[in-house]
Amino acid sequence: MPTYEYKCINCSHIFEMFQSMKDDPIKICPKCKGEVKRLIGAGAGPIFKGSGFYHTDYKNSSKSTETKVTEKAKPASNSNSSQKTDSK
Repeated sequence: MPTYEYKCINCSHIFEMFQSMKDDPIKICPKCKGEVKRLIGAGAGPIFKGSGFYHTDYKNSSKSTETKVTEKAKPASNSNSSQKTDSK
């Protein structure tokens, strides 16, 4: 069941209600008994469970893929400093 967000037109009180999709929208503010309007929410984001995804999780075991991943993980050598010392 989703959570809906409402805002009172009279007192600007913002509140959330956990209700079924079949239920009618709330019409009365619980704080001042004024008229409320249902707000448009962003919805729930994805929920990731587990340890995550790794390049070893996929069946593609070609050597070129593995070498590309390990080369990206290695720190880049500082080629600019070696060029500067050679030019002296």
